[in-house]
Amino acid sequence: MSILVSLLVLSALIFFHELGHYGAARLMGVSVEVFSIGFGKRMLTFKKWQTEWSISAIPLGGYVRMKGQDDSDPSKKSYDADSYNVKTPTQKIFILVAGPLANFVLAFFLYFFIALGGPNILSPVIGEVVKDSPAQVAGLKTNDTIKSIDGVEITTWKEMAGIIEKSQGSLNVEILRDGFIEFKTLIPSIKESTNMFNEVVQKKMIGIASAGVSHKLELSAKETLSYATEQTIFASTLIFTGLKKLIVGEVPAKELGGVISIVKLTSDATDAGWMSVLFFAALISVNLGVLNLLPIPALDGGHIMFNLYELIFRREASEGVLIKLTIAGWVVLFSLMGLGLYNDINRLMG
Repeated sequence: MSILVSLLVLSALIFFHELGHYGAARLMGVSVEVFSIGFGKRMLTFKKWQTEWSISAIPLGGYVRMKGQDDSDPSKKSYDADSYNVKTPTQKIFILVAGPLANFVLAFFLYFFIALGGPNILSPVIGEVVKDSPAQVAGLKTNDTIKSIDGVEITTWKEMAGIIEKSQGSLNVEILRDGFIEFKTLIPSIKESTNMFNEVVQKKMIGIASAGVSHKLELSAKETLSYATEQTIFASTLIFTGLKKLIVGEVPAKELGGVISIVKLTSDATDAGWMSVLFFAALISVNLGVLNLLPIPALDGGHIMFNLYELIFRREASEGVLIKLTIAGWVVLFSLMGLGLYNDINRLMG
């Protein structure tokens, strides 16, 4: 059941991406010949609004084929009035950007619904206290709740960690212990830690771990909008940063995941409840948006790059160059997919 939900979530995200392209193309007067979810043999097909709508056998992607545009053969062009090829570079870029933009908009609404439901967030309740750490020296204990630091009210573990990391000098910590308020003073120490990219970094810590206690965020209408905006920006920044680190070698290639990882993680999220599914769906939606903007000829970003060239130099790239770059783009794309699949299989095999 959870695997079925995973495929449905992935297909829905792809559908919204392609719907962005479809809507923008129709708005620009371009005829859309095929709208497909999945690749390979078409399992279900019907025709509506001069478009052939299909669900294909391999539900791991999708495409919109516009009149005059064929990634499998860039030399196939049409110069009819309703063709993609006769549109200006600006109009083409609008059509191409609409797909990734649809993913970012979808992620925003998913985070918005999460905010309405009251997302769970870690409370600043102490679990383990590291021996001889600043926290232990100051007298902090398991099950203490941190109420404020230097007069700043603390409601989440993330807020507390952020203040500690940016602190200068000693900290005045207000804690709640057994129903009574106590005050402690401590000086954070710089220790090695592992970040979300599995990199070893140095940062200020006080030597405590979370007790795993969480609470629901109660957000006003304004805070709900802010939450959705902040989460969408954070997810986008996170993925861009991860890609940059992967490209420059700061994160090893073995960390790259493929479609098996996506299905497994979505499946795990399904087991954890609908809120986790929405969180993961929003993150994957942003991921799709970011990845499709990469300047790889087989992706939206590559086509945007070609149109920017035409916009700047007032001429199209030569057909020969276009075909060679498109083939190179497919090679890069399939290589990345192969590497992700290889890493997934290695993880499954332990």
